[in-house]
Amino acid sequence: MKKTLVALALTGVFSVAYAQSSVVIYGTLDAGVSRRTDTDVTAVGKRDNNKLGFRGVEDLGSGLKALFQLEIRYEPDTGVIENTTRPLFQGQSRVGLQGDFGTLRIGRALTAFQETSTAFEPWAGMPAVAGYQTDLQVAGYTSDPLSPAGNSANRFSNAVFYNTPVIGGIFQLNVTVGTKEAANNPVIIGRGTATLPQFPANTMAPVNPYSLSATVTNGPGAAYVAYERNAVSTKLWSIGASFKPIPDLKLMGSYQRQDQDYSVPINPITKAWLIGANYNIGAGMIRAGFGQKTPDNVLNSAAIAKTKQFSLGYDYNLSPRTYLYIDGTRKKLTPAATFNFYSVGIHHNF
Repeated sequence: MKKTLVALALTGVFSVAYAQSSVVIYGTLDAGVSRRTDTDVTAVGKRDNNKLGFRGVEDLGSGLKALFQLEIRYEPDTGVIENTTRPLFQGQSRVGLQGDFGTLRIGRALTAFQETSTAFEPWAGMPAVAGYQTDLQVAGYTSDPLSPAGNSANRFSNAVFYNTPVIGGIFQLNVTVGTKEAANNPVIIGRGTATLPQFPANTMAPVNPYSLSATVTNGPGAAYVAYERNAVSTKLWSIGASFKPIPDLKLMGSYQRQDQDYSVPINPITKAWLIGANYNIGAGMIRAGFGQKTPDNVLNSAAIAKTKQFSLGYDYNLSPRTYLYIDGTRKKLTPAATFNFYSVGIHHNF
């Protein structure tokens, strides 16, 4: 009898706990075969980041919720953690609160600019070679230059993240502010010399990095503006817009300008733009884009060669969670460095 009562009591406790909070395990598996003409190598790789995540929400009452999210990244062809210099929870590790005031979280994640801009890029921010977000859409910019070598370029660690509620159903403001904490960066010469670098190893940031973005969504149209300053005072401005003339067609474009004057001695300005489209047709979607970047830090204007990229891709949905894809791109870095890239693969969400 006592054992029965104990079992019923425990069942009741766990039922209450489960009713008050929920934890979701989610992830992505993406793998494909690719070939790049300038290396003449066929490889197994990925179009998208592969991740294993844990996301939780607890209802605290009176409209207040506690949130957390942890996200591990890994390589599909070897099963190892994504890039051994990156943290275990490379994708994000945040905890916070959500209420009528908006959402406030602390930890590591994409900056406000980096997260907002992915909705205005035809590969939706995936790190595919055919995509634009990791190069042209950010004008070659890195959000976290004082991180360990090989670390992610589009996140802040040791940061506070705030998102307002969606105001009037159309407007939202997003803010990310990082600390000056040293994060084991390698030596960065910058405006210094090899013997007296501007940023020695494990440098504390001279300024607090921060990122701002604002979005407006109204019917078939959407737009954003963003500004970000990283830990070495590099600044980036970006604007973008999208429009759906019909439900199955999304047109998009963005422009960005990077200023590295604080840490680059010559020609510190980089400008980039892209235009793209997604078109749903039957069980599939066509992705297309064209973009251009004018590089910074070249010795003379005659040496400037614009990076140009044209990409075309197709997704075929086997189910709501699984699709096959094929990508092709032609990228011109300099007149002497032009390559074509092709890949086919499968993507699954769970």
